[in-house]
Amino acid sequence: MAETGTTKDSPVTTYSPKASEIDRAWVLIDAEGLVLGRLATEVANILRGKHKPTYAPHMDMGDHVVIINAAKVVLTAEKATKKMVYRHSGFPGGLKEQSYQDMLDRKPEEAVRATIKGMLPHTRLGAAQLRKLKVYAGPTHPHAAQQPQTLELAHARRSA
Repeated sequence: MAETGTTKDSPVTTYSPKASEIDRAWVLIDAEGLVLGRLATEVANILRGKHKPTYAPHMDMGDHVVIINAAKVVLTAEKATKKMVYRHSGFPGGLKEQSYQDMLDRKPEEAVRATIKGMLPHTRLGAAQLRKLKVYAGPTHPHAAQQPQTLELAHARRSA
């Protein structure tokens, strides 16, 4: 019999984290000058918990994320004017469209939140992960009591 590290008496078991073992941290990200898509992928990974060694795809393992300066996020390759955001009221002729630039001007928090939401699972698990996201257009936030750790995303900056 080949040596596999197991015997008949000790089967190999896969580790599955328990809800009591989840350790949630608070992360603060300053979005000023960051590219929206690159910011969204990093935040989605943090919300899902993929940066942790105990990651399990069926559990909400992620951390809380606070994004400030969402109004100062940038889009590349003229996407701000050319890329459109669509929504539908559910009634005939109820399709509305607006450019990302209009959305960033009116509701920058929603533009960032919608982009991150698209990168999370479209299930109840994704909805639970999205609830841990807090987005603010300006530099202030009410989460100082949670002592969020600042995360620098240098690779998400727009290159000159």
